[in-house]
Amino acid sequence: MADEVAKSQAALPGGDTVFGKIIRKEIPAKILYEDDQCIAFPDIAAQAPTHFLVVPKKPIPQLSLAEDGDAALLGHLMLVAKKCAAQMGLDSGFRVVVNDGPDGAQSVYHIHLHVMGGRQMSWPPG
Repeated sequence: MADEVAKSQAALPGGDTVFGKIIRKEIPAKILYEDDQCIAFPDIAAQAPTHFLVVPKKPIPQLSLAEDGDAALLGHLMLVAKKCAAQMGLDSGFRVVVNDGPDGAQSVYHIHLHVMGGRQMSWPPG
């Protein structure tokens, strides 16, 4: 986890991201779900037995910069997270996380949902 914090402290907002490259199919990923608004794929640094990301195709840098007009898209991401969690067999529950900014350990400045499950999650999370 300390590695993710270090990455988040070094990350810079703005510009193209790895998620933009995945969306444009410049970097391969195992696509779990895709529609005209978002894409979902496994996290390459999984923190749980099941850990995938739901990423909007619109490049909103972080949740704190989302606008009122993004409300429907943000809701759609949550519904896609629910559908993918069911598809992945997370019937006993799952956790959804959004990291925002350096103190929130955001390492990629393109908003995304982390969906984790397949084990009992701990509390508090951080």
